[in-house]
Amino acid sequence: MLDGLSAPKDLPMGCIHGTPWFVRQLGTRLLNLVGDDAISLREALRRAIADVNELHRDTCRLDQEAVPASTVVMVRERESNLEYLVLSDSVLVLDLGADGIKVTTDKRVEEVAAKEMSAALQGPTGTPEHAARVSKLVSVQRHLRNKSGGYWVAATDPAASDEAITGSVALTQVQQAALLTDGASRLVDSFGSLTWDELLTVLRVEGPAALITRTRAAELTDPAGEQWPRFKRSDDATAAYIAHLSSKRGEQRDTPTTRQLGR
Repeated sequence: MLDGLSAPKDLPMGCIHGTPWFVRQLGTRLLNLVGDDAISLREALRRAIADVNELHRDTCRLDQEAVPASTVVMVRERESNLEYLVLSDSVLVLDLGADGIKVTTDKRVEEVAAKEMSAALQGPTGTPEHAARVSKLVSVQRHLRNKSGGYWVAATDPAASDEAITGSVALTQVQQAALLTDGASRLVDSFGSLTWDELLTVLRVEGPAALITRTRAAELTDPAGEQWPRFKRSDDATAAYIAHLSSKRGEQRDTPTTRQLGR
């Protein structure tokens, strides 16, 4: 799950290709690399970033702060474990059965540029004044991106992979999993309309598209961001849902693993 960072049009960009191109290139390489169990998820991210750098090193200013960037959430079945990696503020939700819900995200971006972030969250959203405050925030954040004391994302520095949150859990523990961009997790972590358990139920029973439909409906009830202050009226929302992970690898499965994606 990759979520490209927004780049306000009034700010300079050192790459001529743009964020969607970067996300496509990075995602393609990650998919190829994580299929090799000999490569750790951290190393896969490191190599993918370096490979994408080579694609546009001669045409773009990769030494600039203003380059495309993305959050990353990955899971992989490896032997009897589910491995995961989370970089930046997308969200991984694991249902561990009797051990409860485990939520993993990296919120360091919320710990920097506090003054500018507070200003950018002041509504109403959709106005030129609000857009200017968001641009100011992004400008300050770029100075703090992928630096000690700042926050980390996948961009042009392969060393960002060292800052990712990684771990593994036994497959027999994991009942279901969800990978969410921050636009798809906001019913829980921003709006407080659902619990994580309720969000997983929506994904399991109704599917990812239904979760995003509910999110859009909630956003429409507060278009100016008065009840729920935010940087955008609606943010990009993608949700991936995986079920039946607790089936042991190598056993015959009566019900196939469910994998669903909603955007």
